[in-house]
Amino acid sequence: MSSLHAIAVEGMPEITPGHDLASEIVAAHRDLRAGDIVVISSKVVAKAEGRVVTGRSRNEVIDSETVRVVAERGDLKIVETRHGLVLAAAGVDASNTQRDSLVLLPLEPDHSARSLRAVLQETVDGPVAVIITDTAGRAWRLGQTDIAIGVAGLMPMLDLRGSHDTHGNALTATMPAVADEIAAACELVMGKAAGTPVAVVRGLGHLVQSVDGPGASALIRTSDDDLFPVGSFDLVRSRRTVRTFQDRPVPRAVIESAVGDALTAPAPHHTTPWRFVVISDRTRNAFLDAMADRWRADLRADGVESDLIEARVVRGDQLRRAPSLVVPCLVDDGAHVYRDSRRATAERSMFLLAMGAGIENFLITLATHGLGSAWISSTLFCPEVARAELALPDGWQPMGAVAIGYPAAPAPPRTTSDVSDYIVDV
Repeated sequence: MSSLHAIAVEGMPEITPGHDLASEIVAAHRDLRAGDIVVISSKVVAKAEGRVVTGRSRNEVIDSETVRVVAERGDLKIVETRHGLVLAAAGVDASNTQRDSLVLLPLEPDHSARSLRAVLQETVDGPVAVIITDTAGRAWRLGQTDIAIGVAGLMPMLDLRGSHDTHGNALTATMPAVADEIAAACELVMGKAAGTPVAVVRGLGHLVQSVDGPGASALIRTSDDDLFPVGSFDLVRSRRTVRTFQDRPVPRAVIESAVGDALTAPAPHHTTPWRFVVISDRTRNAFLDAMADRWRADLRADGVESDLIEARVVRGDQLRRAPSLVVPCLVDDGAHVYRDSRRATAERSMFLLAMGAGIENFLITLATHGLGSAWISSTLFCPEVARAELALPDGWQPMGAVAIGYPAAPAPPRTTSDVSDYIVDV
């Protein structure tokens, strides 16, 4: 019968920067055997590596360890760290350390695990494994548990896809995260306040291997596989203008979802002044050809030279290359009629503002589904051409065109602006 033993390593000293952590573990646990898995709290690894700061505010330290804020509520921040981990407060901790000091995560946990394993293996006739752990919450679950953030000598995950259960059913998605399971089990014997930052697991020697392996980084879900890649904090910032796309169709359901969110934007007089015209493949070329002809005529009338005209038209061909093309239209048949020109202008402005709000909702929802988009003015300059080619009612006012598709390459980092340049206090 298989069995599993998790043994707390007692007698560890208080770890401080510069401590030889591996030697301290060997001294405290002289019964290390081949096939053992040594599980170590990230906090003592970080302390030994000097990842302790004093004299800085907790928020400042969290920000320095953050590459992306996923969600924020009050004083709580859920962020993505430099390691790719999504944790509360970037893993910055003020417990089990001197007052007025903060412990950060190890800089490279997988590298730390490999270095510790190299020293521990010198005392054993056979392979051992090392897991470095940290505490994390779970989406949709209360409470916390320990997870593996650094691994060496162990495959962090078993891929059982393609095998069969005892009833002969094929397993299609079964991939136990064994490093996380071991980390959680050891937290039960290590505790949070017992001063026992190390445990040894015995009974899983069949999982221990002679090579370091891919590390805990293999457990991090990539953005391509993440069904929830956009956190609440960066929802709006996820919208990026994208002009080159993959040759991959855009699901109709995603466009319908984006239109549904567009309809939630504010609008005057309880109206719904948005219409989104989805351009089919059979319509697109004739529609864009007609607009290009009008564009050429307008540029010639402005005195633009022929070679420059064609260069502009070619640059505008991104609408042809996008997998999907949508023309947003303003339908203001619910607008009030005013004889006074000032009030009539204000009424028109209200509907134009509502149109912008609806389009922005549309673009943001596309981004949450991993799609890029480019809102291009185009039809604003030739609304009568767009209406004729698309057989739209006279009252519909085309408001540009939106090119949609999966981005051909990741968007470059956003440049940050000083918001004070755009705020006027009066």
